[in-house]
Amino acid sequence: MIITEKKSKEKILEYLKEAKSVFVIGCGRCATSCETGGEKETTEMAEFLSKHGKKIIGTVVIEAPCDERLVNKEFNKIGTKANKADAILVLSCGAGVQVVSDFADVPAYPALDSMFLGKTRRLGKFAELCIMCGDCILDDTGGICPVSRCSKGLLNGPCGGSHNGKCEVDPAYDCGWYLIFERLNKLKQIDKIKKFKKTKDYSRIIRPRKLEIR
Repeated sequence: MIITEKKSKEKILEYLKEAKSVFVIGCGRCATSCETGGEKETTEMAEFLSKHGKKIIGTVVIEAPCDERLVNKEFNKIGTKANKADAILVLSCGAGVQVVSDFADVPAYPALDSMFLGKTRRLGKFAELCIMCGDCILDDTGGICPVSRCSKGLLNGPCGGSHNGKCEVDPAYDCGWYLIFERLNKLKQIDKIKKFKKTKDYSRIIRPRKLEIR
């Protein structure tokens, strides 16, 4: 899941300072789960902007604003109305904002900051799990990613500064390699810790990336 965080209201008003009318778009998936861009947040944003003198042309929560097919389908319904606004405010990750921008005839602005790809621990609590490096080695590390879970991104064991299973960079965090060791030990796959992992091939994530499977 893409974890997002709300931008400040001041920043959003700055984006929209020249806009007299706004159309607000939310996200029915990740941002809904993060409570940053679902039905409730989209309605609240529209009410906030209205109180600050903006005319709200309309609101909609698209199931997945990052899916070009769904945005295309939605814009066939709301495109004429949305494009009558001076601006569109999108409560989704950066991918969603960019897809909406492709279909909009007016500026589309982000209401959220995209933070990381992660998991939900509990309501409002999230943790980063993956940096989408394009070269997954979870088979060797017990399903725990050393690139994202180790503060230094070390591939072949812990640094010399970890202490009592805690990270040298921030003792509030568990050492990623301590977690990997414990997991491999539990799985009776501890020999995998001896396997040398080569430097990552970061050419696989030269941007912009695309993937075509058909």
